[in-house]
Formats: sequence, structure tokens, C-alpha cells
Amino acid sequence: MMKTKSSQSASALILQVVMFIIAIIFLAPFYFLLVNSVKSLGDIMVNAANWPSMFHWDNYSKAWELTRFPEAFTNSLVITVISNLIIALLSAMAAYRMVRANTVFNRIVFMIFVSAMVIPFQSIMIPLLQVVGWLNVNNSMVGLILSYLGLGIPLSIFLFHGFVKSIPLEIEEAATVDGASSYGVFARIILPMLKPMLVTVIILNSLWIWNDYLLPSLILQSPELRTIPLATFAFFGQYSKQWDMALPALVLGITPIIIFFLSLQKYIVEGVAAGSVKG
Repeated sequence: MMKTKSSQSASALILQVVMFIIAIIFLAPFYFLLVNSVKSLGDIMVNAANWPSMFHWDNYSKAWELTRFPEAFTNSLVITVISNLIIALLSAMAAYRMVRANTVFNRIVFMIFVSAMVIPFQSIMIPLLQVVGWLNVNNSMVGLILSYLGLGIPLSIFLFHGFVKSIPLEIEEAATVDGASSYGVFARIILPMLKPMLVTVIILNSLWIWNDYLLPSLILQSPELRTIPLATFAFFGQYSKQWDMALPALVLGITPIIIFFLSLQKYIVEGVAAGSVKG
């Protein structure tokens, strides 16, 4: 008995040490980011790991002005919010219909959406730009939002599909007997029950859309439409890199999404687990 307890204690200690090392590895980039964001360019080049000899807090005010941060923040916020709302609503409705109307056609459509998840973006990048050009929505937020819809809906449908299966059909039948329409059942019964998965989908898509650089760089050309990643990349030229400006801009850019993630992170595990295990 004593040996069992000792082995369990040793295992727990080893696990804690391993988790501590992993935490340090993941937090190390944030240390370098925060510490070097208040250094001069010379200090960064000399030794990026050292503690600042002098704190240059004006780096943040300069980065704020050079990136035109309020404008870039507004663009990122509008694109992220609109894309998220449409993706979440359309995916929830589509997944609900595919589950409840379990026809051969709907099963095929669902498999097509699932298959789309494994297609690399690089393989559809050129065709996507051609479609955006044909629709005459290039260099616009509309074109970027439509692109995010096409890329984000497959995974969202997959997550909602598994979650909807866990909802008892009897609840909907009772609401139908009481006179509720199919749209009423979805809006009043199903949608509130999808809250954990809705939050999960919104968080995952927010992290992706907010931090995305490649797709906005392909579609948005006008400086006034730049998102935060595009505005930050302006500090990286072919022959020079303004680390003393880029790092504060990165801190400013990731702070809102980190706060958003930390405030809702508990729903990620809850929603994904419910959608995968119950489905």
C-alpha cells in the first residue's frame, strides 16, 4: 500500500515537472515579446534575452501612430465579428437540417463539407482569388468576409453536427405539438441549447480570423483597409526590420484577442468534448 502511494506521488511529481517545463516553453515567446517591446532597437540587437536597461514606453505610442492602430483595429473587429456571426448562424442551421433530415443527399453534402476541411489553403488560393475577382469584390471587406465564410463553415458544420445529435428529438416534437414552426423550434429550442458549441465556434474562428495575415494580404490592397497583421507587417522590409516598432504593435494586436480568449476559454473544452463524444 505504501509503495503504491509512493509511486503515485512520484508520478504526480514527474507530471507536475513536465507540465511546468511545457508551460515555460510556451510562455517563453511572450517573455521575449513583452521585454523587447520596451527596448531600443540597439538593445534588441545586442541581446534579446536581457532585461531592459531602460524602458522605452514611447515605443507603444510610436507604434500606435505608425500602424494607425485605431483604424486597423476597427477593420479587424468588423471583419472578425461579421464573419463570425454569419459562419456561426449558417453552420448551426445547416448542421441542424443535416441531422434532422438524415437523407442520402444530406449525408453526401455533410461528407463534402468534412472533406473540404483537409484541403490545403495553398491549393485553392489562386482559384479563390479568381472567384473574388469574378464577383468584383476584390480589395474590399465583402470579398474577405465571403472568403472566410467559405473556409470557416466546413469545420463549424462538423462541430455543430455532432452537438445537434446529442439533443433529444422529443424536445422538438413537444414544441411542434404546441404549435411552434420549424424556424421557431430552431430559434427558441435548438439555438439556446447550442450555446456551448456556438461559443466554441466563435472563439476558434476569432483566433483564426483576427490573426490571419495571408488571406487579407491577398485580397486587401488599400492602406485604409489594412487589418492589424497587415499593419504590423509594414515594419518588416526587405533590407531592414524595425523590431522596436513591430513588437509593441504585436502586443497591441494580440491583447484584445487574448482577453477575449481567456474570458471564454472554458467553453472550448466543454463544447468540443460535447460535440465529439456525444456525437
